[in-house]
Amino acid sequence: MLKTEGLTLHYGGSQILYGIDLEAASGEVTCVMGTNGVGKTSLLKAISGTHPRSGGSVTLDGELLGKLPAHALARKGIGYVPQGRDIFPLLTVRENLETAYACLPKSDHAVPDEIFELFPVLKEMQGRRGGDLSGGQQQQLAIGRAMITRPKLLLLDEPTEGIQPNIIQQIGRVIEYLRDQGDMAIVLVEQYFEFAYTLADRFVVMKRGDVSMSGAKADLAKEDLKGAVSV
Repeated sequence: MLKTEGLTLHYGGSQILYGIDLEAASGEVTCVMGTNGVGKTSLLKAISGTHPRSGGSVTLDGELLGKLPAHALARKGIGYVPQGRDIFPLLTVRENLETAYACLPKSDHAVPDEIFELFPVLKEMQGRRGGDLSGGQQQQLAIGRAMITRPKLLLLDEPTEGIQPNIIQQIGRVIEYLRDQGDMAIVLVEQYFEFAYTLADRFVVMKRGDVSMSGAKADLAKEDLKGAVSV
């Protein structure tokens, strides 16, 4: 579903990514791991168009994507849940979800029942302002909003950060559910090792803006993987 080749990214005069090659298949969770500051978030920003890549190519579902802005890539099928969630604090939960309609034809402007089945709290709080939700509830809202766009590729940046354990478990179940549908590739950036190890089908370990280790979970020793992502 996703293939990047030679992906590079700069912030001003500083190079952050050095030729990233990555593949993510439908029906799989590809987990990107590494210590702080190695470029994990920058990689998702480059794929999603949130920060324009400097070079290299991105192919989605067989289509070579140009250097398109984020809204155009969202319409192509890239759903992005950023670190920090970026919900609209003054809009209601319902209105936050409806912002995803921008990626869809008018005939599809509806919140699927599936969203409220996966995240019952969002149904209960439809009229509540986004800024009044807890961090875990905001994370559920951000994932629900991305799901409405019907992505082929879902990018999740640190979905467990600052979240209470029961919500982490629920988010894990939702990721498993989406993977098992088989029509979406999921790229997960995650620091919580056990959460990532439980969910991932493949791992990509980054070090100093490049890939230092990658492969299927079955082919990587857990202790080697843990050592590679530890400080």
